[in-house]
Amino acid sequence: MSWTFLSRFNIKADHEAEFLTLIPPMEANAAAEPGTLAYKFYRLAEPRAFAVFESFVDEAADQTHQANPASADIITRMIECIEGTYTREYLLPL
Repeated sequence: MSWTFLSRFNIKADHEAEFLTLIPPMEANAAAEPGTLAYKFYRLAEPRAFAVFESFVDEAADQTHQANPASADIITRMIECIEGTYTREYLLPL
C-alpha cells in the first residue's frame, strides 16, 4: 500500500516569492528519489495557502525523502517560509 498524503500550510507574507523559487528544485529532487510516486506543490484558493501532494511506495521512502542531503538546504529554507505549522492529511486507498 502506498504512503500518500496532502500537507497544507501558509506562507509568511514576506516569504512567498522566496518560497516559489524553492518549489522547482524541491519537486525535481523528490521526483528523482527512488520510491517517489508523486510529489507536486499547489497554490490553494486562500491567500498565501499552499499544499504539497506526496506519494511514496511506503513510509520508508518518505523517510528517505526527508533525509535526502540534496534537499536538506531547500527543506530548511521552505520551513523558514512557513507561517506556523502544517497539517498532513493521509489519503487511504479505497
